[in-house]
Amino acid sequence: MAYEPKLLGILCHWCSYSASDAAGAARLSVPANLRTMRVMCTGRVDPTLVIQALQRGADGVLICGCHLGDCHYNSGNQRALGRFHLLSRLLADLGLEPDRVRLEWVSAGESERYAELAHHMTKRLRNLGPFQWPTLDTATTEVIRNG
Repeated sequence: MAYEPKLLGILCHWCSYSASDAAGAARLSVPANLRTMRVMCTGRVDPTLVIQALQRGADGVLICGCHLGDCHYNSGNQRALGRFHLLSRLLADLGLEPDRVRLEWVSAGESERYAELAHHMTKRLRNLGPFQWPTLDTATTEVIRNG
């Protein structure tokens, strides 16, 4: 059986979750490996949530929110963008592939774009293979342990 990656979609309630719902109503093809989590705003997505998803078996995370300037909470998506940059640097420092986590802006009327993003992310993860935490060398482990 071919490898099918586990993808978590974290979706803004006001825009991206509506796009996901509309994709289903329009019977657009969305990968069966995608599991979604609705949040009120992507600005509330703590980077530790993404790390926990990877620790618990996700091969990748797709975060989707309102377009910049269209946030229901005014600047939540700008906060999400800042947190995403921090998370990306952290993941790179840990030696993880940056393509495993993606942030995209998807409005409620962009159900086709949402479906395309989900397929593209799944293909990307399939090419990367199953997620595995990198093995730390002894010196790094000592630094972490001893501060």
